[in-house]
Amino acid sequence: MTDAQQAIRDYLGTARDEQVRFLAELVKVPSDNPAGDCAPHAKRAAELLEAMGLTVERHPVPTELVRANGMVTATNLIVRRRFGDGPVVALNAHGDVVPPGEGWTRDPYGAEVVDGWMYGRGVAVSKSDFASYAYALLALEKAGLDRGTVELHLTYDEEAGGEIGPKWLLDEGLTKPDFAIAAGFSYAVVTAHNGCLHLEVEVTGKSAHAALPMTGIDALEAATAVLNALYEHRKGFGGTVSATPGIGSPQLTVGLIKGGINTNVVPDRVTLRLDRRMIPEENPETVEAGLRALIAEAVQAVPRARVEVRRILLARPLTPLPGTDRLAEILCGHASRVMGEPVGSKGVPLYTDARHYADAGVPIVLFGAGPHTIEEANAHRADERLPLSDLFKATEVVALSLFDLLKAG
Repeated sequence: MTDAQQAIRDYLGTARDEQVRFLAELVKVPSDNPAGDCAPHAKRAAELLEAMGLTVERHPVPTELVRANGMVTATNLIVRRRFGDGPVVALNAHGDVVPPGEGWTRDPYGAEVVDGWMYGRGVAVSKSDFASYAYALLALEKAGLDRGTVELHLTYDEEAGGEIGPKWLLDEGLTKPDFAIAAGFSYAVVTAHNGCLHLEVEVTGKSAHAALPMTGIDALEAATAVLNALYEHRKGFGGTVSATPGIGSPQLTVGLIKGGINTNVVPDRVTLRLDRRMIPEENPETVEAGLRALIAEAVQAVPRARVEVRRILLARPLTPLPGTDRLAEILCGHASRVMGEPVGSKGVPLYTDARHYADAGVPIVLFGAGPHTIEEANAHRADERLPLSDLFKATEVVALSLFDLLKAG
């Protein structure tokens, strides 16, 4: 063990109670998205970081842009620490979270610790990595790093797509990193993930009295034809499997349906929203064109019905760039030693903010504090939780990996 590695471990060992308190304070401040009123959480996070001696840049997103993305307020935070000449590495975690929902047995904003696990909405996804990344940065200062720059990018719209979080910071020229690490879990280094396409399908007919349905145009009948076509199309996905371990096959889900006027009225409008997960090998434009053609053909089952398809979201798949393998190799090496089991690189069937860095040409991987699976963390479910032992270990992995990456230049 080098002197620098020992200094990192010594500091993090003494800072554990402080790190837990920091994370608890973040969990106690709601930042549900929707509704997406996240500026109060950014304010509290900035105050806590400044109390640790870090300099925090506050970057409020213009109100019109925030509202156009379905939110109320958003302030992105950047912490920059320049140690010397060399690469710039960004660490990105998001502070907005899905609403708690039903079924909790503990206060979703209580940050209660039970048997070594902290409970609360966002504790694993991804307020935990506010804590892991911030304390990894402090550990690098204790280790005497004298090369490179580390930036914390703490953003607030991942649950809404990331357009006014990392993408906005990059588009505005507020940052230009050479490498990036985004929030993840501790037992794999993610180098690829799915893309996602959200489409809204609006089928329009003509209302009529239920006693004379033939005088109307049944939008629900046409929408049913669309649903049947989509579900039949989905049956073929199992035959296509990504070459990237962990990704699996394409997926399609119709997650929202609304429409109709009353029980005794022929429905004049039905709206569907669908989620199409794309593996890295798929071309998003080709996927979208195929779905639009499928829907247009299906609605012809009710000739006088009309259909309009609107794109709500297009998140491109994350694929490795030159430099990704180097970053992953360093993280996997330290993680395997610190976590006490082999930690390799893989893909995941999700989509994240990481794609925005890759789209800007920045090699990026996902790694952070969390258990083996999202199910174990109850991510996006009731009783979300994080093992504090993984928080401590992940912080050490990140600090050691950053030291090696930046020291090598």
